[in-house]
Amino acid sequence: MTSLLNQIDSPKDLRQLDKSQLPQVATEIRALIVDSVQQTGGHISSNLGVVELTLALHYVFNTPSDRFVWDVGHQSYAHKIITGRRDQMHTMRQGGGLSGFPKRSESPYDAFGVGHSSTSISAALGMALAAQANNDERHNVAIIGDGALTAGQAYEALAHAGDLSANLLVVLNDNEMSISKNVGGMSNYLARMLSGNFYTSAREGSKKVLEKLPTAWEFARRAEEHMKGMVVPGTLFEEMGFNYIGPIDGHDLDTLVTTLGNLRERKGPQFLHIVTKKGKGYHPAEQQPNKYHGVSPANSQAVGTSYTEIFGQWICDMAAQSPDLIGITPAMCDGSGLNKFSEQFPERYFDVGIAEQHSVTLAAGMACEGKKPVVAIYSTFLQRAYDQLIHDVALQNLDVLFAIDRGGLVGADGATHAGSFDLSYIRCIPNMLLMAPADENECRQMLSTGYHYEGPAAVRYPRGTGPGSEVKPELVSLEIGKAETRRMGTKVAILAFGSMVNIAIEAADDIDATVINMRFIKPLDYSAIEAAADNHDLLITIEENSLMGGAGSAVAEHLVSIGSKTQIKMMGLPDQFLDHDSQTQMLANCGLTAKGIVDTVKQHFPA
Repeated sequence: MTSLLNQIDSPKDLRQLDKSQLPQVATEIRALIVDSVQQTGGHISSNLGVVELTLALHYVFNTPSDRFVWDVGHQSYAHKIITGRRDQMHTMRQGGGLSGFPKRSESPYDAFGVGHSSTSISAALGMALAAQANNDERHNVAIIGDGALTAGQAYEALAHAGDLSANLLVVLNDNEMSISKNVGGMSNYLARMLSGNFYTSAREGSKKVLEKLPTAWEFARRAEEHMKGMVVPGTLFEEMGFNYIGPIDGHDLDTLVTTLGNLRERKGPQFLHIVTKKGKGYHPAEQQPNKYHGVSPANSQAVGTSYTEIFGQWICDMAAQSPDLIGITPAMCDGSGLNKFSEQFPERYFDVGIAEQHSVTLAAGMACEGKKPVVAIYSTFLQRAYDQLIHDVALQNLDVLFAIDRGGLVGADGATHAGSFDLSYIRCIPNMLLMAPADENECRQMLSTGYHYEGPAAVRYPRGTGPGSEVKPELVSLEIGKAETRRMGTKVAILAFGSMVNIAIEAADDIDATVINMRFIKPLDYSAIEAAADNHDLLITIEENSLMGGAGSAVAEHLVSIGSKTQIKMMGLPDQFLDHDSQTQMLANCGLTAKGIVDTVKQHFPA
């Protein structure tokens, strides 16, 4: 069979095909996605589920003039294949290659960058209003799914959009069948009918007549609403001001193309509800969609115990001792290591969906009543709940522990998922206790320290495995604000934070440096800093965090406050968003390696 996919270099090529040829293209796209993700790692299940939807959208709409916003952005692989990036799929998530998410600088077809979730409706509405202001008739489509409709911002945007006349189409990809299982021939038939011109014309004509008889119009409106409510679950979206169509089978290309074609002709806010199957067409992913949500390359092998696993074991051990412990996560049970906890303590486990703000304030409310909540969250996701961290937790000095995963660089997921700013944005908040472990055992100790601390505390640890230290089973706390000297040297002292401690030790032998594992970013060990300044000619601070306002800045601020004249050189992440690559290469690019430390010292003390 001749490949059709190899003939498609743009959506314009796709639109030259007969509609009957689209199923073959879908099959070829699925094969390419599975093959490329096995090489590069990435998201399989969610992408396999939207193949037909992607084809139908590009077949019906005139992209890139018409705007598509994908949400969550990790559903965009088929979109990338159709829009001229087919031959680059093997470079995805690799240094210099394609991003795993839509990226405006990568393609004119990527209308908006979506690395996190639930932003699509807001962004697409903004585009629709801009088009309206410019008298531009283009179409604006938000494709939202994979849990993204669990976040508050999506509903804020829906409420706003429904009150406007801008041309916006929201496509809900209900890939968990969380809203309705009412999909089949009757639903597909109703979708075609309700989106078609005959129904629309009849509806508008009747409205004009019946509006002159208010009682009759209200009766007709309610009758239509109840009729739709009986056969489709769209009452909520209708009440918000949308014309709701669905649910329809998201793998039925004929129905998708016909329904989208009808909706393309409709004005104002439209809502199309489709139901898809995650992992469609790839049996392992169909059977275990969560396991195949995000996968590593086929030839990759994790060595050692990850920090995520350390946290997962710690919270189970602590929960067994502390009946007031509550585990909370915003839709990251797997990623945050809460699987075992959710099984062993289901009554104390709360997955709030993609609702980071709610997760933090929920914890605050629990803390008010004497519970001990632990919020397991990625660094980059905590940014979305910054106001709640300040006002709802820290301002009230509530007893909440934040287990912050993915602190620092995260490799292939790139800038949208990097935890580059947490040391900076947390250390400026009063009442916070902030720690970063140098190894696995210290991570466990810090989690215990933060849990027993009477107030808001955060333990920030990196993605992946640590240096391989022995993890002791005891739930031991550290002395708060106390650093640890790992090596004594002469002229140079390296004040290392978290993941940079072992890199500093590796460099120390070459430059005969003192290495101090600072442990605490807040409070700092001021006595250790002052002693290092008094006894060395050069202080180097090193952290896997933005230099702007980070831990090194905190050290420099203190040295200035005491009038110290000791030289200080701060090493960390530069003031820029860093593109995806391997974690090792990204650190090397930033000079955060043993060689980087040695080179920095030699600049100050040339041989």
